Amino acid sequence: MRELAQESLRQRGIDDEIIVAGQFSPRGRTGAGFVGGMLGSDLGGAMGSIGDAVGTVAGYEAGTHLAEAESGMPNEMIVGVSANAVYGFAAATRHSTPHGLVFQVARANLTAHVHQRVNVRILELVDEASGSRIELEGNRLPMTHSKDVISELT
Repeated sequence: MRELAQESLRQRGIDDEIIVAGQFSPRGRTGAGFVGGMLGSDLGGAMGSIGDAVGTVAGYEAGTHLAEAESGMPNEMIVGVSANAVYGFAAATRHSTPHGLVFQVARANLTAHVHQRVNVRILELVDEASGSRIELEGNRLPMTHSKDVISELT
């Protein structure tokens, strides 16, 4: 992921060195998917076990897309950290070449807050001067490297 983020910076003409990168989603995506899956399961369950299964998947997808629409950010992102800035790139998977720069914030006035949840870590990036914030969630699975990004920022 670090190499993908680095290459994405190069393609945009940004001269910076990514130290660490990880996979994140907008805050609330996991919860929205869970609630959507439960509702879909209940609705589909009226049609038997196949309806239950289809309803769960459809509900989960609907929930995550709703969270994406409300956040204004893509469901899947690679977040790269340099000594100077934090970059968010739209990427379909953690192995995909990023296809868009979602955000770029200087680290100078940035404070990172972490909130532990059951299966995700919430990362809030707060610009102390303006009070604006970017809220992300990183899965606890080691392969996402979200913990590495959080460790670098806190």
